[in-house]
Amino acid sequence: MHNPRCAIWAALLSVAFVGTASAQTPQKPPSSYSPVVTPEPFAAVMSRMQGEKPTIMRRQLDLLNERYDLGNRAASGVTMTRGKPVQEGVRAKLPAGQTWEQLAATRPEDVRDRDLFPKGFLPLPHPNHPEGGMVFPRFHIDEIKRQEARDLTRFDLDFDLPDHLLPEFPAPIFLTTRPDLGDVSQGKLLSIDNFHELFNGVLNPKQLEGLRLLLTPFPQQQFNQTEDRRSERPSRGVACFDCHANGHTNASTHLVGDIRPQPFRHRIDTPSLRGVNIQRLFGSQRALKSVEDFTEFEQRAAYFDGDPVTATKKGVNILERGSQVHFMAEFQELLDFPPAPKLNVLGRLDRTKASEAELRGEALFFGKGQCSVCHLPPYYTDNLMHNLRVERFYKPQTINGRMAAADGPIKTFPLRGIKDSPPYLHDGRLLTLDDTVEFFNLVLELKLTQPEKGDLVAFLRAL
Repeated sequence: MHNPRCAIWAALLSVAFVGTASAQTPQKPPSSYSPVVTPEPFAAVMSRMQGEKPTIMRRQLDLLNERYDLGNRAASGVTMTRGKPVQEGVRAKLPAGQTWEQLAATRPEDVRDRDLFPKGFLPLPHPNHPEGGMVFPRFHIDEIKRQEARDLTRFDLDFDLPDHLLPEFPAPIFLTTRPDLGDVSQGKLLSIDNFHELFNGVLNPKQLEGLRLLLTPFPQQQFNQTEDRRSERPSRGVACFDCHANGHTNASTHLVGDIRPQPFRHRIDTPSLRGVNIQRLFGSQRALKSVEDFTEFEQRAAYFDGDPVTATKKGVNILERGSQVHFMAEFQELLDFPPAPKLNVLGRLDRTKASEAELRGEALFFGKGQCSVCHLPPYYTDNLMHNLRVERFYKPQTINGRMAAADGPIKTFPLRGIKDSPPYLHDGRLLTLDDTVEFFNLVLELKLTQPEKGDLVAFLRAL
């Protein structure tokens, strides 16, 4: 009997490992490890990758334009916490001749067999999936260079999504211990240059030291002092808050470290650290049960694509569990969600403050939309993992080096403050909240009407 999984593996291995028959080069066996010895001089690697960069980025931008409407279309009167406009509208493009209503009325197996699943709902590849690694938006690169003279530019590729579809920058910071202070960021990007001036007298000494460590750059797979790096000059590395900027997210992307081979690794849309204190599962496969575990794991393994052998070569930072890890975790657990003035103390809408559309959306959220099965108030998470089995809707396929097969279980992220955290889903494939509602309407077979979808978006924006 034909086994689709075997066929996928055979195809991948034939592409990745077959040498030329004329030279009778032996096939390389699959390996979980990255090569330790770099076969090319650094100058040759950089020159080759710089030459390949325009083609790689054009391929990714062509994919994005094929999938999405990337235009700057802000919702009227709706902003993130510090005032950045929230983008509106479903940006995933429909297959020719289809409407969202027709698609939602089609059985999953028919969507798959007729190739009707919107491309924007398929797994999103990394800007260069075969290479992978941390990639930062230009606005973050520029600000860190200005403050610290540290350059997070990669010579081989750039970030791919437009700025207007990303979180506001710099993001506000709210503390569970001092809600009376409101946004304590003073409109600045938190860095090793300014953290002491901003937080001395607000945090205790342990928390202040934890924050210093979260802002200290340490060697990472692409940013380090070895010849096997992707920055032009040897780099001090990256800091935790280079992705989790101001304890939130700037949508920096990476690949998960705990999946092999390379085509099956998921792109990561950096999640916010807001509300870490109420979360109970961490890491891309949620195998870590405390923020202390996650903090230690990140610098020992995730910084190096989950390869401790490479980590040793490039300069792994071994944190001391009893103090450093604890201090870093203690600060992370102070990061609060932004205020939601329309919610009461139980996390439900205050009927005296909410609009009719928001109230209708709340009823849908807890009823026909089935959102509350996973997203429970007051923080709108159940701290569990769920398998959406999206692969019911499409055939396995390779997309710019990413094997779109099954994603498996994914974490229920908190929805509090969700309008501040675009793009959505674990890999950032959903650009707006409208996309997110449309995606779940299709995947969960909800049969929501167009007005109901609009009301649900209105409710999500109020959380």
